[in-house]
Amino acid sequence: MIPSPSSPLARIAAVLCASLALAPAAGCGGAPPPAAAPAVGGGLIGAAAPELTAEIVSGEGPSTLGEARGKVVIVDFWATYCLPCRKSFPAYQRIVDRFGADVAVIAVALDAPEDVSKEQLVAFADEAEVSFRILWDKDESAVKTYRPPRMPTAYIIDRGGVVRHVHAGYTDGEEEKISREIEALLAEAAPPAEASSPAAPPAESPSSPAAPPTGAPQTGPGDGARPSP
Repeated sequence: MIPSPSSPLARIAAVLCASLALAPAAGCGGAPPPAAAPAVGGGLIGAAAPELTAEIVSGEGPSTLGEARGKVVIVDFWATYCLPCRKSFPAYQRIVDRFGADVAVIAVALDAPEDVSKEQLVAFADEAEVSFRILWDKDESAVKTYRPPRMPTAYIIDRGGVVRHVHAGYTDGEEEKISREIEALLAEAAPPAEASSPAAPPAESPSSPAAPPTGAPQTGPGDGARPSP
């Protein structure tokens, strides 16, 4: 479905598609970009991935990067009017099926609320036969922080929450590239666990002997006083 020209997301989509007029299959339905074209990372490669707060539409799995901590995550920006997204969705599902609990996909829809309904987003996911999490960027917070250059754009995030790869557009062979990247990321050492709060000192046992009266000599830990750590 083509977004309304009046919506901000529609204007973004129009600019993205116009920039691909000479390369139609790379995004919004066109040919891949020239081989010499530099990879577009939006300035996020090597940086902590911005958190996602978009509305949950459907699917299973984490809906935020905090919930996905410890997994390799594919954050995919898509729209119902994006033809390559119809190819990328099944590919991402195959990746999830292949790697299991170690990998999560969070697909963020950029459709304008005045152009589609939640039911239409669900129908798109159902037709593609995917079960991963679908979010809806209604307030445009995600698109403003990630600034995907075209649709679909997939951000590959390591288990520590850092953006490691960006795939702008979807062409034949993309699934294999992403799978190799995921294998390499899973082979890396797991990020350190977050430090937990120090445990509170144990409470004195009710059966401990009473402290000696004032002025009595202190005989050591056995007199009921808590031993020094």
